[in-house]
Amino acid sequence: MKSIIHEIFKETTFTEEESQLLYSKLKKIKLKKGAFLLKAEEEVNDIYYIHDGCLRTYFKDASEKEHTLQFAIKDWWISDYIALYGREQSKSVSYIECLKESTLYKISKKDFDTLCKEKPKVGHFYIKKLESAFATFQRRILENLTLSAKERYLNFVATYPNIEQNVKNYHIASYLGITTESLSRIRKEIAKT
Repeated sequence: MKSIIHEIFKETTFTEEESQLLYSKLKKIKLKKGAFLLKAEEEVNDIYYIHDGCLRTYFKDASEKEHTLQFAIKDWWISDYIALYGREQSKSVSYIECLKESTLYKISKKDFDTLCKEKPKVGHFYIKKLESAFATFQRRILENLTLSAKERYLNFVATYPNIEQNVKNYHIASYLGITTESLSRIRKEIAKT
């Protein structure tokens, strides 16, 4: 119990009683490769911490084309944030697919909100995580607007150095907003240098 609380809430010290309370709110989930944590139009009430594995969040447009929004690996959090935090949407707009066998810990948003109010250390931790996630998403938007496909790919590899063996090429291309053919061309260019 203590080890998972320490892993999730790094650099935050809790009393034994606080650790017990936090642990009591978590539910361990195991997912097999190919399983879905969430599908579009499902109710979203939980957030998930990734203990190990790899997941992908994607959106399907009107023509059923997939657009990868996020990959999530060990020590990341995942959910459908539009439904979880949005005011006008409570059902998922995206899919969360397990790309590699994964172990997650889920906590309901309601329980987490209560913990944030009652335990300031948890609230401070959550604010730091949200700040980091917001900065990451904003950086990704700016990169998509200003960088070449090759530069975006190099940033992807730097951000996810060990992920390519778990992810299909079309997932990476979708994340970068390019075709799989463009991804192959970029990799060939990089291999020549």
